[in-house]
Order: sequence, then structure tokens, then C-alpha cells
Amino acid sequence: MSSDTTNSRRDFLKKSAATVAAFVIVPRFVLGGRGFVAPSDQLTKAIIGVGSMGRNHIPYGDTRVVAVCDVDRNHLKKAVEMVGKGVKTFADYREVIQLPEVDIVHIATPPHWHGIIAADAARAGKDIWCEKPMTRTIGEGKRLVEAVQQHGRIFRLNTWFRFDDIFYGMGTPVKPIKKLVDSGLLGWPLKVTVGRGTGFDWKFYWVGKTNLDPMPVPPELDYNMWLGPAPYRPYNPHRVHQTFRGYWDYDGGGLGDMGQHYLDPVQYFLGKDNTSPVSVEIDAPQQHPDAVGTWRRITYTYADGCQIVLDGEGKEENIPYIEGPKGKLYPGFRSDIPNLERKLAAFPDPEPQVTDFIEAVKERKKFALNEENGHRSCTLVNMGKAALHLGRSLKFDPVKQEFIDDEGANRLINQPMRSDWTMVL
Repeated sequence: MSSDTTNSRRDFLKKSAATVAAFVIVPRFVLGGRGFVAPSDQLTKAIIGVGSMGRNHIPYGDTRVVAVCDVDRNHLKKAVEMVGKGVKTFADYREVIQLPEVDIVHIATPPHWHGIIAADAARAGKDIWCEKPMTRTIGEGKRLVEAVQQHGRIFRLNTWFRFDDIFYGMGTPVKPIKKLVDSGLLGWPLKVTVGRGTGFDWKFYWVGKTNLDPMPVPPELDYNMWLGPAPYRPYNPHRVHQTFRGYWDYDGGGLGDMGQHYLDPVQYFLGKDNTSPVSVEIDAPQQHPDAVGTWRRITYTYADGCQIVLDGEGKEENIPYIEGPKGKLYPGFRSDIPNLERKLAAFPDPEPQVTDFIEAVKERKKFALNEENGHRSCTLVNMGKAALHLGRSLKFDPVKQEFIDDEGANRLINQPMRSDWTMVL
């Protein structure tokens, strides 16, 4: 369904708002009181965006897919083959979020859609599981935080390394890294280096092409709806689906793709979940205005002197992942601190987190990686993208969440959206 053949988004939202205002939206499983079990014995979900990422998340614990949505009919066909013929199919997400039988909306679209769809889902009374990066701009992130909290929803960002799994080259989950940082054994301030030398690949194959020829839109794709709030550009297959990450309109190359996976745990173990750096310095070739390129180094500095260095060149080997005035931590959880394990045993473990999303939804508990800390780690990504896009270092106010004395950078915080698309709380 094309946005040209439906009511305008503003009309749609006005009608939805009137409906929502008539009653308080409560998840089905709450209606029977504590211990009530839904007829299916599972929470239900709709997946919006069923390309490869969306289809990968068709099965996850204690949920049942009741609807799928995509602007590409071939994607929908593949999703139906996986889920079964009983699933409802849609081309317009605005219809999906109004389904009363849906508890959770899983958003697996390109990032230029994340903020709008998640805010609309929150307004419609749905809990939200959103792929990374959380939003394409800082301004969209701020408005999404407001929407989720205003409407009392449970939000999960889909990167998990702060609480689960081996953290890339570190050879350990993040929990002992957090414990080490909290112990003070490394001293303060700290410098964290993220790059090939410490086990992280920035995937620089996600670069755009600068010589795209206009091509006919394939019949199965509603390209106008795929673009949605993004500026109009003539269709070329390299802009959509797997290779969209190489264009500023939709994502931010390897930084947009992997940034929150790599940087969210850093925000967490540095204790920066409620703030942002005060500056970002860039060392990179001049970027194309449309196509994302590569970079050599991006350095973030916090008010207390802590730094995160994104190493795009990866020339150095055997460098510390975390370096402080009292010690260093290397990949593989190796350190120059003698008897580290024995010393760490004397310190308390980090505070427990709610890491089961189904529990969070049923018990109405804030998930470990939620709209607030997810927005702050996504701000790291979007600060770096702004500096890279503009080709200059930037100063940032972490309270106002805007760049200091730089109108061009602040225009990237709240970028105009095409047609009548907007984020409504």
C-alpha cells in the first residue's frame, strides 16, 4: 500500500488518537490479573520489516507471530512461508499497530523508519522490540524516549552485549569488565579503544556508491513507502535492502551498523548511561553528501576525561582495550594488574538487570537496555556520524543534547522529513 493511496499520516494519527483516548490500553495478559494466562499461553507480536533481519527474529521465546509487514511482496511471501498461512500480512505498518491482538511490535526496518514506527507503536499501546541503531538522528531518539514514557510502554533495543554473550575480542561477557571498572583497580579516567586491534571489525564494506544510475522500481517493491520520511532519490537497488547502510539518508555505514553493538557496553561499564560525551573529534577523508565512506579515527571525550577511541585503521596490535592510570585490560581479559582475579573477588558484582524481555513486558519492568540508555548509546553513534558527515570535530552539550555553536551540526539533530511524515508523541 502506497502512502499516495492512503489517507495522510496526520489524518491517520488524528483518528488513531481519538480511538486511543477513549480507553486505557492494557495488554491482554494483564486483564485477568496476576497469573492470568492468555489463551495462546504466549505473548503475540507483529514484525514490521521482514527482510533477512526480521525473518531471523520470527522465533523467539514465548511469543507467537500474528502479523508481518513489509513494503516488498517477496519479503512477505518468505515470511509467510516461515510463519504459516494463518499470519496476517500488511504493506503499511499503521494498520499493523492498530491490531488489538498484537502485544509486541518488533521493528526490523532500515533505521530511518525506527523512530517514527516505534513512537506510533507506543501511541497505539504496543510494547516495542527495536533493532539497532535505535534511531537515525539524536532528535528522533529524544522524541522516542518521550513517546515510550508518555504512553507507559516497555521498550527493548536489540543489542544484548551489556548483559549476555561473549563480548567480541574480550573473550568474556561484559559483567566482569563492569566489575573491574567499578572496582577502581584501573584508576580513572579511562580510555577505551574499539577497533581491529581489540577485536572489533568496523565493516567498512558498508560504503555507498557515488555513481548510481536511476533504474526502474521492481513491481514487488513500494519504493515510495520504503523511502517514507527520507528524501526522494531515484531508485537503484544498491539503496535498498542489504546495502542501504551505505547512505546517510538511511543509516551510517559500519558505524551505524555496528556502533551500538560495540559502544552500548562501553557506556554501561563506564557508568555513562545518563550522559553523553562533551566532544567528538574526527580524522577521516572528506565524505560524499549522499554516500557514506570510511574513517581513520573517531575520539569521544567525556566531561571527566574518559575517552572512547574508534580505531578505523587497525594498524596497531597488542594494544589495551581499556587503559587507566593504574592498569590496563587487554583482549582476552588479560591485564597487567597482578593477581587480578583474586583482587576482583573482593568487590561486589554489578547491580542485577532485567534481561528477560517477556518478563519485562508481563511484569511491566524496565528492560536492561531500554529507551533511555539505548538513546544515550545511540547518541554516541549519531554524534560520530554528524562529525564524519560534516568533516569536522564537534562540541556537545549532554544536558541539552545539542551541539555547541554549530548550526550545521544541529541541523543534523532534527532533520526534515519528507512529505507529511513526522514523529507524533
